[in-house]
Amino acid sequence: MPVSSPAQTDLFSQFRVEKTRVGATLILSNGTAVHGCFFIAGNGRTHPGPESVRDLLNSESGFFPFDSGQPESSVTVLYNRDHIVFVELQDNNEASRDPGYDLAIEKIATMLMSNGMRLRGAVRIFRPQGSDRLSDFARAPETFRYLEAKHATYIVNVHHLVELAEEPRVL
Repeated sequence: MPVSSPAQTDLFSQFRVEKTRVGATLILSNGTAVHGCFFIAGNGRTHPGPESVRDLLNSESGFFPFDSGQPESSVTVLYNRDHIVFVELQDNNEASRDPGYDLAIEKIATMLMSNGMRLRGAVRIFRPQGSDRLSDFARAPETFRYLEAKHATYIVNVHHLVELAEEPRVL
């Protein structure tokens, strides 16, 4: 069995990307809920600042690693993005770190997901005035989008979104 020299180990470590663990629960299309952690890079690929879970999910298709074990018994499993119905984040502030968050139009919406669950919360529409309707949110190109509920932040997979309805603002 080949043994790597210290020089080879140093060569490989320079390409290592440090990751942070972000707690979340995956709701899968088979009805399973998986608690664990995403591995998030310290720098986003498309914007300044750290990568977000939504960035990771929208970055490519196919599988992503997820630590679905307990802290004392880490188990990394690859999950297929297509089978994620939605993610419930432990960090309820992730969506508010999006550039332009304070300027985006907020709409209150209900979402019926393909697994029969109904979610309610706020969505942000990052479009110019006149193109800031819920239908514009529905047609945006990203597969994974934020929904901010009263006590949770979700990232929903729009391919599992069956029904989207705007709720009137209560004054």
